[in-house]
Amino acid sequence: MQPLAIGHHATLNPDELAFEFTRSGGPGGQNVNKVNTRATVRLDLAACTAFTPEQTARIRRRLATRISRDGVLRVVASRHRTQGANRDAAVSRLVELLTAALDRPKPRRKTRVPASVKRHRREDKTRRSQQKRDRAWRSQE
Repeated sequence: MQPLAIGHHATLNPDELAFEFTRSGGPGGQNVNKVNTRATVRLDLAACTAFTPEQTARIRRRLATRISRDGVLRVVASRHRTQGANRDAAVSRLVELLTAALDRPKPRRKTRVPASVKRHRREDKTRRSQQKRDRAWRSQE
C-alpha cells in the first residue's frame, strides 16, 4: 500500500494502520454468516510519526468522540460485500476525517448591513404602515 496523503498536511505510512475484519450485519444471504467483510481500521495516535504534536493535539480535540481512552482512532466500514472494498472505504474515510480535523477554519470577517438595505427596510415599513392606515375604518365626521 502506498503512503496516504492527509490533505496537504502530512503523509501517513500504511504500516501504522491496523486492520481487523469481522462479520458484517445486514442482508447478504448465506454468505453473510461465514465471511468476515466488515473492515475496522485503527490508528494509534501516540505511536504515529506522521503528525507533529500540535497536529496530534488538534486531531484529538476535533475527533474526540472517535478516539478511545488508549488514544486509538477507529473507523469501521461495512457497506460493501467484499473485504477489500470495505478496507478501501475505511481507509478513505480515515483520510477524510484526518484531513478535516487538520484543516483550519477560515476566520470569519465581520461585515455590516449596507445603508441602502437599512433604508429600503425602513421605506418598506413606512409604506406598509401607510397602507394599513388607509384601510382602517374611520368614523363619519
